[in-house]
Amino acid sequence: MTPLEQNLSYCSERRPSGCCRSSKNGSPGDCESGYIDCDSALSAAAVTELICGIEPPDEIWRTRSRARLDALTKPLGSLGRLEDLAAQLVAIRREHLVLPLDAAVYVFAADHGIAAEGVSAYPQAVTHQMVLNFLAGGAAVNVLARLHDVTLHVVDVGVNADFNNIEGLLHYKVSNGTKNMLRDAAMTDDELSRALLVGAQLANEAADAGRTLLAVGEMGIGNTTSASAITCAITGAAESLATGRGTGLDDAAHTRKIAIVEAIVKKHFANCRSPHPLEIMRCVGGLEIAAMAGMILAAARNRIAIVADGFISTAAAALAVSLEPKVGGYLIVGHRSEEPGHRLLLDYLKLTPLLNLDMRLGEGSGAVLAMSVIQSAIGLYSQMATFTSAGISEASL
Repeated sequence: MTPLEQNLSYCSERRPSGCCRSSKNGSPGDCESGYIDCDSALSAAAVTELICGIEPPDEIWRTRSRARLDALTKPLGSLGRLEDLAAQLVAIRREHLVLPLDAAVYVFAADHGIAAEGVSAYPQAVTHQMVLNFLAGGAAVNVLARLHDVTLHVVDVGVNADFNNIEGLLHYKVSNGTKNMLRDAAMTDDELSRALLVGAQLANEAADAGRTLLAVGEMGIGNTTSASAITCAITGAAESLATGRGTGLDDAAHTRKIAIVEAIVKKHFANCRSPHPLEIMRCVGGLEIAAMAGMILAAARNRIAIVADGFISTAAAALAVSLEPKVGGYLIVGHRSEEPGHRLLLDYLKLTPLLNLDMRLGEGSGAVLAMSVIQSAIGLYSQMATFTSAGISEASL
């Protein structure tokens, strides 16, 4: 029986309440470390199905790739992390890769009820407006995707607006955004389950289309507040360390945002030593974060490498790894965000980003930029001559 199946059995037979359910006096209910709330049974069943069949990257293929890398016309290890990237991709795909990698980025868009608390410098309407900008080709991720030959998909999983079946948008709206997590759980278990399955379905379709590399990005006013609360719940870090300025808050607004994150974490997890990742998503997550987590899980099951972008997408990755640790071997972090919580998540995942360019945009922009580095790694791996083929003497010492 898997850990999630054990949780489902425990929930259905014994447990009356959980981390995010408040008692009659308004305080959070007690919980046992690692167990899910009974309200999360649907999403737990969905994730149990998603993680079935996930295996770690193949170490035999990693060894084979290392042997080829060591035979190329260069000093051993002289290409640094490019060699690690190539070996990781070969171990994931279980084949010797050549260019071009078939790459795509999915930008998941959703609104957040917490935006009503003034946690962003921009109004909630910007989520809708930016989706239209993506569809018109005018955002940073559009430019980078065109430059690096990455197919861009924009997904409405929870924008608080009607797109009227506009062409070019993937219409998977679960609801018109989350609830205000300062007052209530962000979403119902049904909404969480549906959002997870949106991401999983798109990953499965990408696998059927022959994609070998996927990136996840997002758009959602207020989602750095959600990511900060997720970071605190997963890592146990203080809210002041996990909460940044988001879209550019001034000092006073930043201080207020920290206080709001403190209140959110206290409301939902005060008496929970180690909340289950599904409870974290249901109580303080976003629909786009859940969809990204679902895509990451299904991509790993399909042996597709996933490039996370910055803070919010790495929060989704951390949740996915918490649900199934084997997923960690499929992750590449595109860049280091300027959001302070991102470093906490990177430490939790024990991952080092490829780029550090002081970016904090989101959209998948850093992930797409990093894809050019990954393509370069595979180009070197597949196209460089070996000492034998080039007739060059190897090192004698």
